[in-house]
Amino acid sequence: MTRSETPSERGAEVGRRIGVGLMYGLWKPRVLGAWKVPASGPVIFAVNHSHNIDGPMVMGVAPRPVHFLIKKEAFIGPLGSFLNGIGQLQVDRTSADRGAITRALGVLQNGGALGIFPEGTRGEGDFASLRAGLAYFAVRGGAQVVPVAVLGSAERRGRLIKALPPLRSRVDVVFGDPFEAGDGSGRRTRKALDEATERIQKQLTAHLENARRLTGR
Repeated sequence: MTRSETPSERGAEVGRRIGVGLMYGLWKPRVLGAWKVPASGPVIFAVNHSHNIDGPMVMGVAPRPVHFLIKKEAFIGPLGSFLNGIGQLQVDRTSADRGAITRALGVLQNGGALGIFPEGTRGEGDFASLRAGLAYFAVRGGAQVVPVAVLGSAERRGRLIKALPPLRSRVDVVFGDPFEAGDGSGRRTRKALDEATERIQKQLTAHLENARRLTGR
């Protein structure tokens, strides 16, 4: 796939099937609220990010194939070829990556599902610090936002491998109610995107709090 091409839905579906096998083979995912995800049309999965497996976990358990925006540093050697093959999107986080923006909007324009870690990098996974990119894609792409909370992936006890959760441990993935990020006016001004970002943050934080109550995590 070249930097100008929109990733294929077929590739993302292959990635989803691989993810299903890996995630259910290595851990015990418990998926809640998947029925809330719109069956068709552009959608953005907004995922909290506290561990390396959060993306693959959502990719494997989501009811639709997902194209994640992934830092370019991961696209090295065989792994890079694999990620391209399963329809994932390479993004340069150090600049406004126009190629990645174009491909991500292409996914939404084709009615696909885009996966974003709105906090940018791994952290506490609490949606405390959001970037404006999510609001831009949601408003520009006319996509509904689906909050996704991945809980338990950062569990430290019982790990055999430091970088991974304990094998066969439970990881909860909670999908929330889809919502519109914009105010309905279609405005894309800086003020409108700032307002959309604030609106998104409130929704994502509320979903995360609800998911923690629901799962006891």
